[in-house]
Amino acid sequence: MNSFKYILFDLDGTLIDSGAGIIKGVKYALQKYGIKEENEVLLKTFIGPPLNRQFTDCYGFSAEKSTEAVKFFREYYETKGILENEMYEGMDGVLQKLKEQGKFLMVATSKPEKFAHNILAQHDLEKYFDFIGGSLTDGSRITKIQVLDYVLKTNEIKNPQEVLMIGDTKFDIAGAKHFGLKSLAVTYGYGTEKELLEREPDFVANSPKEILQIIK
Repeated sequence: MNSFKYILFDLDGTLIDSGAGIIKGVKYALQKYGIKEENEVLLKTFIGPPLNRQFTDCYGFSAEKSTEAVKFFREYYETKGILENEMYEGMDGVLQKLKEQGKFLMVATSKPEKFAHNILAQHDLEKYFDFIGGSLTDGSRITKIQVLDYVLKTNEIKNPQEVLMIGDTKFDIAGAKHFGLKSLAVTYGYGTEKELLEREPDFVANSPKEILQIIK
């Protein structure tokens, strides 16, 4: 039995299967530099982490070039990519159950906050969340740690033992540990099970419904 007052959810790969739109946006941006990328494994690494970091890590882009690439990405994403996503099966039921249990549900995502609101609204999920925290497009709040700091401080959450962070990548687990939060890794998203387990999450769920078996 694991009692938590605040449940923090990552967005991409945890609540929403948003890979198609993100990957197409990354391909669009890379084509601006004459790069035709077809490696799906590599492209999937862009789902979750800050995009500018991935352009640097994967292609050696300078900070300035990475910032420009993110702008190209958004040219595609803001009009088309943001609509190319699906809710993970059963997630709406999971959120409804958690609300019925009196949990405070929040989103902590590295995706720009305005996009997070849009995507959740597309699937009528926005109504379940007490707070939606994301990154800022000016780059001043972009990493998972920065987003978590913003969510925790804005909501005046002072007891880490009351909080559970749920996410699908190593960045979610590492961010939780940074603040002394418990973490739940979901294996149905975009992070590999190997990289998730290496970060030693407190709990693991293989489907949205398994989340309810862990949270009481």
